[in-house]
Amino acid sequence: MNKDQVKGRVEEVKGKVKEATGKAVGNRDLQAEGTIEKAAGKARAGYGDAKEKVKDAIDKI
Repeated sequence: MNKDQVKGRVEEVKGKVKEATGKAVGNRDLQAEGTIEKAAGKARAGYGDAKEKVKDAIDKI
């Protein structure tokens, strides 16, 4: 696992928590912030996954 995968997954979880908290207390701004953070984390984790696949492919050569 590389740092982008780890940081992305952490960011995604933080976003999920913010989103759920915002929904629970009726704070649409917090909910929206959580949704955005979750999406950003998912994108970063995806980038890290892609980097890892490229690294693995290069190692096989």
